[in-house]
Amino acid sequence: MRKSVLLAALILAPWGQMAVAQQAQVASGALQGASEDGVTVFKGVPYAAAPVGENRWRAPQPVAGWSGVRAATSFGHDCAQAPFPPDAAPIETTPAEDCLYLNIWKPVTAAPGARLPVMVWIHGGGFVNGGTSPGVYSGASFARDGVVFVSLNYRLGRFGFFAHPGLAAEGVGGNFGFLDQIAALTWVRANVAAFGGDPAHVTVFGESAGGMSVHMVLQSPLARGLFAQAIVESGGGRAGTLPMPTLAGAALAGAAFAPGLTAAQLRALPESRVTGDLSMMTMAKGGYSGPIVDGRTILGSALEASVSGIDAPVPVMIGTNSADGFPFVTDKTKILAGFGADEARARTLYDPAGTASGLELAAATSADRMMIEPARAITRALASRQPVWIYRFAYGVGTYASALGGAPHASEIPYVMDRLAARKVQPMITAEQPVATLTHRYWVNFAKYGRPDATPDVPAWHRAVAGDITVQIIDAEGAHHGDDPYTARLDFTEHRAGSN
Repeated sequence: MRKSVLLAALILAPWGQMAVAQQAQVASGALQGASEDGVTVFKGVPYAAAPVGENRWRAPQPVAGWSGVRAATSFGHDCAQAPFPPDAAPIETTPAEDCLYLNIWKPVTAAPGARLPVMVWIHGGGFVNGGTSPGVYSGASFARDGVVFVSLNYRLGRFGFFAHPGLAAEGVGGNFGFLDQIAALTWVRANVAAFGGDPAHVTVFGESAGGMSVHMVLQSPLARGLFAQAIVESGGGRAGTLPMPTLAGAALAGAAFAPGLTAAQLRALPESRVTGDLSMMTMAKGGYSGPIVDGRTILGSALEASVSGIDAPVPVMIGTNSADGFPFVTDKTKILAGFGADEARARTLYDPAGTASGLELAAATSADRMMIEPARAITRALASRQPVWIYRFAYGVGTYASALGGAPHASEIPYVMDRLAARKVQPMITAEQPVATLTHRYWVNFAKYGRPDATPDVPAWHRAVAGDITVQIIDAEGAHHGDDPYTARLDFTEHRAGSN
């Protein structure tokens, strides 16, 4: 009898351990994830109540608990949005208004209370597109390297950023998408220990709109204490990168979208009516405000926050790509004429031989204005108060990168995530992997040790100082730190920003 019991125990033990490794207990109930290749993932975990019905255009509400074990093996809906066909990271779910879900990747061996570093990813998409389901956003490589990785959805478009006279009794409206991000960070602080993560060792990072969101959590009093470090990838920084109206200005846009409606009538609008055709291609149309200076989440531009000293005093990594612009206008004559009295200087800096294509010129000038110079300005502002490291990702592959003359906007993400094979827009080539290995290691090191070059297997990366003109460049040769080759261009861009 004893032998039979012992044999059964030996046979069942691995399966029992596997089941334990795949489960986690959070405040709202038990979760069942899935394990593969040394990584366990929990997908579609609700961090707030569905923002539908009476919860539409309200701050995120607490999630209801559940009994039994909830399956967490497939993504929840990405947030409601219109299609954006050129998207380099297209979502893989059916978007819906019920979308406040997050996902957690962890090493299989990470037990509750293991206190591993945590990284929280905020996706981009102009605040109107994107989600957590794209394969390139998987946290598997970070989990493989000893990090608990969390990705989150947040309300987009008019669901996420909206004000209207009909909501006057409730405060007019606001940045509900940003409040979602803060709610998700609050959930992480309360629950990440169940996955072996350290709630006191959280790095929040994001790209494009996600990078702008990181600037938001750096300045917002509501986010203080929810993270210990931050990484901003192509997050702009100066006023004007995106329109950011006041609440009153946003209410004008809301009223143009739905004139004369009451709060109840607004909440009764069909999801499809609120979504409309709003996407990265149409977001400049009327009837949509975008992020709002609400005095709670956004207090001012990212640069104003860093210069004034209201940002959280935490270590920061910040950077951009070498061709990080948006070439909407590609006529060289129009681009150069747009510099007015500075046209001759612009021509000398950006097209001295007269051989640059309109696409190259558009990418370079818009990148400097919207992304690269603001990142330098914020680095300089923060460097006297807290640890800051600045980078430029300059490795570009494919015909589009060649046409732009550098690494396009968002192209660093598959390298950061070490997910080149999941990229949709460009087949992976063998030469890319060393760049991905190096880039990913810098991000892992920062998350683990608070310094990107903390391990001896990566080139040195010097911390920024006030007034710095140096930058860490990551390119086909690896990585190297030195004087910024764009200094003259950026000085020119800074001068024009100051005079406008």
